[in-house]
Amino acid sequence: MNKTARHKASGFLGGTSEDRPAMAASLMVGALALLALQDGLVKLTSGDVSLWQFQTLRASCNLLLVAGLSHLIWGSMRPRPVRIWAVTLRSLLLVGAMIFFFGGIPFLSLAELAAGLYIFPLFIAVLSRVFLGEPVGPRRVAAILVGFTGTLLILKPGTEAFQPVGLMPVAAALCYACTILVTRRLCREESPVTLAYGVSIAFLVAGVLGLLVFTGNPFENLAASWPYLFTGWREIDLFVLAIIVICSCINLTSNITLAKAYQSAEASWLAPFDYSYLIFATFWGFVFWGDVPGGLTLLGMTMIAGAGAFVAWRERQLVRSRRANFNRNLR
Repeated sequence: MNKTARHKASGFLGGTSEDRPAMAASLMVGALALLALQDGLVKLTSGDVSLWQFQTLRASCNLLLVAGLSHLIWGSMRPRPVRIWAVTLRSLLLVGAMIFFFGGIPFLSLAELAAGLYIFPLFIAVLSRVFLGEPVGPRRVAAILVGFTGTLLILKPGTEAFQPVGLMPVAAALCYACTILVTRRLCREESPVTLAYGVSIAFLVAGVLGLLVFTGNPFENLAASWPYLFTGWREIDLFVLAIIVICSCINLTSNITLAKAYQSAEASWLAPFDYSYLIFATFWGFVFWGDVPGGLTLLGMTMIAGAGAFVAWRERQLVRSRRANFNRNLR
């Protein structure tokens, strides 16, 4: 890599201290298109590997790729974290999101998984109020209730169609909401490559621990019902291994791109673009399995997306109002 290319790459892969919202939105949409494809490939192979085997192999590949990238850009293994505890916290939250999201992937369609996951902006609004003391007015409370109602339409609690496993992407949404808050408030100065290192290491540790616990089939009843989550190492063929390598490349690219996006613009600005994942997940679900969401599911997805977009818009309005008041007080 020549010096000019290396300088441009290091600029993109370094921390940031200024907002670039247009670039952040483009990075967000591109990363989500890739992540939806990756999740489709994960679901495609979920009958051939366990979650822990998949994560161990993918994380190992991620670490090799990010080490090579770091060496090409900086000439060393990695840029040092500014706050190692914050990077660790972010990585552990993403591990939680991964376990809950992928744990339900053999049982739910990509559209159902996406709909459950994408109540995370509503969790962000609630968590911001509880932990950061940010005000949540009646309009945003109403939006949160609308989004929650949309989730109920998709999960259908109290009916024969309800599956407890449908709550897993909702739990993933809570972990992901915490991840976004941590990224924005504690990890803004970190290199996206450093953040990718942290996530890959955490995923590798989680995968190895899962293999140690579940290899040998110690939980036979659970393994019979949930083989993806409660089994360890299995024999895999080259096709599945190739899919895992492809997923690793997609995952690393997407993680770095998403981290850069959240560093480069306010989360409230990016939230509406985040809902493009719902479209991409539905598209890949149709391409791979011919899944077409039912009327209630589509209505619920629309309510979730609309509520989340409103919460994001309202947050931007409040931020602008606070800035305007601050500037007036300076005069």
